[in-house]
Amino acid sequence: MCSSMSSTSAGRASAVSSQQRPVAALIRWADVIFVMERKHLNRLRAEYARLLEHKRLHVLDIPDDYRFMDPELVDMLDDLVTSCLAV
Repeated sequence: MCSSMSSTSAGRASAVSSQQRPVAALIRWADVIFVMERKHLNRLRAEYARLLEHKRLHVLDIPDDYRFMDPELVDMLDDLVTSCLAV
């Protein structure tokens, strides 16, 4: 990823820690939002439609069944996110 970019992960709802920033704050902070599956985007839109109005949203179509930092997942994310940002 480009050194002039910052990223963070909101994680899954079932895995969110008590120290994690609220989703609304992450949406306000982000210029671009990536989700693994369409159902994740649907959940965000159902709860935060107004905050998402002017955000670039991308569904990566990656099944959300990988372990944290799985090398295969990291490679897929790197490829897909890089190609989305290059457009």
